Amino acid sequence: MVEISLIDSLLIILYFASVVFIGFRASKKEKSSTDEFLLAGRTLTLPMFVATLVSTWYGGILGVGEFSYHYGISNWVVFGVPYYIFAVVFALVLAKRVRATNLYTIPDKLEQSYDRRTAIAGGVLTFFLVTPAAYVLMLGVLVQLIFGINLVSSVVLTTVVTVCYLYVGGFRSDVWANAFEFIMMFLGFAIMLPFAWSKFGGSEFLSSNLPALHLTWHGGNSWQFISVWFFIALWTLVDPAFHQRCYAAKDGATAQKGILVSILFWFCFDFLTSITGLYARAALPNLQQPMFSYPILAELTLPVVAKGLFYIGLLATIMSTLSSLTLISAITIGKDIVGRLARSQDQEIVRRWTKRGLLISAVFSIVLALAVPSVVKIWYTIGTCIVPGLLVPVLASYFNRLRISARFAFVAMIGGCAVSTASLVYGHINAVGGVPEYLLGVEPMFPGLLVSVAIWAAGKINIVGRR
Repeated sequence: MVEISLIDSLLIILYFASVVFIGFRASKKEKSSTDEFLLAGRTLTLPMFVATLVSTWYGGILGVGEFSYHYGISNWVVFGVPYYIFAVVFALVLAKRVRATNLYTIPDKLEQSYDRRTAIAGGVLTFFLVTPAAYVLMLGVLVQLIFGINLVSSVVLTTVVTVCYLYVGGFRSDVWANAFEFIMMFLGFAIMLPFAWSKFGGSEFLSSNLPALHLTWHGGNSWQFISVWFFIALWTLVDPAFHQRCYAAKDGATAQKGILVSILFWFCFDFLTSITGLYARAALPNLQQPMFSYPILAELTLPVVAKGLFYIGLLATIMSTLSSLTLISAITIGKDIVGRLARSQDQEIVRRWTKRGLLISAVFSIVLALAVPSVVKIWYTIGTCIVPGLLVPVLASYFNRLRISARFAFVAMIGGCAVSTASLVYGHINAVGGVPEYLLGVEPMFPGLLVSVAIWAAGKINIVGRR
């Protein structure tokens, strides 16, 4: 399916080596402190903040290619616009507040606002929210496609390569590797479009070879389907990567401005990926595996060297997210779960268990990726089950007027997650022809959010009643 020249293979191997070298090189700047290992000393400047946030937040590139192939520019509406909106909300409402807390993680804020029990529950949900299984799977599948090795070996090898330097350098190594990957992901897709335009033509080629619905905003999808993805984009407000980078920024203004600048880069990258997806659908109308639409378009379109750089762009997009989420998962294990269960935030214990957490997170992600080999299904399941549990308690924790008691916050967290999960399971148990049949036809995220908001409202009434 894919033929790689020796030159392109060497370029890809050089890219992997460069990421590892940069990660280990950055680790030499690390000082022996929790601030340094977890947040790079809280010194992120605007350029580094933007580079690491942009690259971390855009890892699902094969899923984007698949969706673009099926639904055209609706990809931009589903995977772009909702995230721009909530990123703006985060920047204007939360960024400075998050940085001002001078904390490390979302569960730290939950303990500060509520109690240790809520923080531990939040840590468990955060671990599942940021599990990088989808990115482990994508990276493994892409390397399998390029080099022809079996999936298990590909998944294990690429995961080890992606996270090995984190064990030594922590967040600083992640940020510097992300900065390099940021450059390569934009370069890879910027190379594709001129070659595609030269080979196939411009707008006339696309309009005459694409299904009509591919050029509509909805792509033929129902309003409920699209609205669900808007609700899933609420993930942004409780995304640990956003919070971590705000904690690590040198000040609140850098965090706020960095998110707003990042939105511009996401918009540009979405343009590149969406147009590339349209070219793939127009040039390859009968593709059997749309998830591979980008790589197969590269085979049809790009010459040697350009093809290698495009594949590097795909790899960099995935790897940047994989490394960041693995580190956050590890911090969640070391600091937010083990540290709190042991009732200790000793620096040595946190660092030791965070490093062990890297191994635990990697193994868990590999197992989940091989057990559920569907990127979109992993995204959908995690977003649907976890976001309703975290959203209300986390947002309320930053505003005194919205805050509720620890008891109600804990119940809202567990209740929202449990109801959405139960609704999801019910739909699959009663599936017809492989299509889930949810209760009353309502997507399972909505009842979970409703329950969480209702418990929050009860908590507010309880506080008012006491007065």
